[in-house]
Amino acid sequence: MFSTFLVWLRMGFEHIADVQGYDHILFVVSLIALYTMSDWKRILILLTAFTLGHTITLAMATLDIVQVDAGLIEFLIPLTIFITAGMNAVMPEPRNTEIIPPLKWKYVMALSFGFIHGLGFSNYLRDLLGDEESILLPLFSFNIGLEVGQITIVLITMGIGYLVLKYTPLKIRQWSLVLSTGAMGLSSFLMLQRFEGLLRAFASLMV
Repeated sequence: MFSTFLVWLRMGFEHIADVQGYDHILFVVSLIALYTMSDWKRILILLTAFTLGHTITLAMATLDIVQVDAGLIEFLIPLTIFITAGMNAVMPEPRNTEIIPPLKWKYVMALSFGFIHGLGFSNYLRDLLGDEESILLPLFSFNIGLEVGQITIVLITMGIGYLVLKYTPLKIRQWSLVLSTGAMGLSSFLMLQRFEGLLRAFASLMV
């Protein structure tokens, strides 16, 4: 059982950390682009909201409680990146605000977009499951792997940001714009790539 846990944990980690499928990496980077390690409480809240969202829909979709067309989800994932990065660019969060204001837009956004990413994770997980008799252990282990990968992405991003802010003239606002505009450009490219899948998803709804 423990070996099975490790296998699925590794698969979850490799999926979110795969640089060839970089959309989830881009989202996590965009989500935390405005912050430094001194903002660890805000980062923790954002990641918790995102994790809660994608854990719910990953479980529901993998257990066939909900079903959403894969083409639609694959298009919506880069759209969530574009929106998150775009909001960083035009509506930077004031750094002197309260850490947890009631229903602050960014935390609600992280939760909502987590639902979409969870559906994307589930499509990948279902392909891997094949003829597995019990999916509870793979589902749990895969999700833990996702979280380990997510934390790794955050630590790497924060480490790079620390070096940039320490050894270059850039300030946090400028560095966040570098990350956000890069994410907007790459997510736009992904949306163009996946637009055909979106059209097929709508066409299937019309039948």
